[in-house]
Amino acid sequence: MHQGVSGNLRGGALMAIAAVIFAAEALAIRVMTARGIPVEVQVFARSLGQLLWVAPLIMATGRAVFRTGRPGLHLLRGMSSLLTWGFYYASFGPLDLATATVLSFTNVMFTTLLAGPVLGERVDGWRWAGTVAGFVGVAVMLRPGTTVSMAGVALALASAVTWCGITLSSRVLAQQDRNTTIMAWVGLVTSLGSAPFAVIAWVPLAALDYVILLAVAAVAPAIIWLITSAYRHGEASAIAPFQYLRLIFVTGFGWLFFREVPDAWTWAGAAVILAGALIVTIAESRRRLPPPMSRKSPEGPGN
Repeated sequence: MHQGVSGNLRGGALMAIAAVIFAAEALAIRVMTARGIPVEVQVFARSLGQLLWVAPLIMATGRAVFRTGRPGLHLLRGMSSLLTWGFYYASFGPLDLATATVLSFTNVMFTTLLAGPVLGERVDGWRWAGTVAGFVGVAVMLRPGTTVSMAGVALALASAVTWCGITLSSRVLAQQDRNTTIMAWVGLVTSLGSAPFAVIAWVPLAALDYVILLAVAAVAPAIIWLITSAYRHGEASAIAPFQYLRLIFVTGFGWLFFREVPDAWTWAGAAVILAGALIVTIAESRRRLPPPMSRKSPEGPGN
């Protein structure tokens, strides 16, 4: 029992650190956008960072790290990541940090809707309840007369939908491929896919712009490593809710650096979305709880 509690504490701590990095990435996106760095260039830097994280393994093993029996599914997973990052990064331009982050949580609702027809999974009552609550929360946030940018909302929700491609493909790939193979394919596909757009959108950058891009490329890929490690240490049902701490950090960053304070309706909708996401996450983690040392993490935003 003590070992289980200790593992949950370590897993929760790692998940909390991942939440901080998620929030720092969101802050960096807002800063880069404000400085005029094109979203296409931001996504290309993020993609290169993913590839560089597995570069030592690629140099050590050569093409072996890319060996897989399902290259088409890896291509789908990589393209899903590219679209998700593109929509996610673009949503922080018209939306405040907290609103963009809250809307990204709807990915668990869309995944629930698709898990049945795509993977043949049985969706229980708790997951349906959380899904309905999440969409009610979106409706509350987007009530008539709201000043929230509809273009920004569309981008955030598009990111949540394409995020399903990451989650659902990862569930299949994780059954036979290593995390390093998945990360290598994601880095390769997203780098090649985003490069042409980055070239077309390129603008002259200042030295500080390069520093910020380098920091995002170097740090953001750590999120998947932290989440994977968290699920190896602790019980999924105990540590999964820690990922939602990023809303607290993001909201704090938004207030501290941009004086962004969501209104009461936005907070009300956010609370309902967060409650729905928590219900779905806990129900999902309890349903799919594997042995402690063989746990595979669900994929999160930015992976």
